[in-house]
Amino acid sequence: MPITVVPYSDEWPTRFAEVAADLARALTGVPVVAIEHVGSTSVPGLAAKPVIDIDVIVEREDVDAAIAALVAAGYTHRGDLGVTDRESMAAPDEPRRNVYVCVAGTLHVRNHLAVRDILRRRADLRDRYGAVKVALAQDPDLDIDAYLAGKSPVLQEVLAESDLTAAEKDAIFRLNTGT
Repeated sequence: MPITVVPYSDEWPTRFAEVAADLARALTGVPVVAIEHVGSTSVPGLAAKPVIDIDVIVEREDVDAAIAALVAAGYTHRGDLGVTDRESMAAPDEPRRNVYVCVAGTLHVRNHLAVRDILRRRADLRDRYGAVKVALAQDPDLDIDAYLAGKSPVLQEVLAESDLTAAEKDAIFRLNTGT
């Protein structure tokens, strides 16, 4: 299945806000640390796959309650998909989105927030990252694993600006490249 990358849309923050409000309602009674818009659609001016990425951040002891609340709201729990402390939830409707229940403070969460925040601050890195994504998406035979691996070198440049440790940056690189 080809990878589709499109120019930034001013509608993405609005779609996130609508979904975040729905998630907050579904999670009433569950202590939620934050509902964060992450991924490329959260960075103004960045080309992206037209899928909103959302991290629902909770403390470890609240993960099961958050999953149960989202299942009751129509989401389908898909497991951790190979990423510890991140539970994937398939959305029941539009807009297209990836919703993850994440344990607060984990590397996955800190990685998402660091990449988002750095790309929002650094137009040069944002533009370089966007150009790499657009170029990769030109290959109709590219699969998602090759796409993730192809983005990894520029993501490492982005993460060089973060407060993640060298070991954490290496772990992210290995996850993204499958090495």
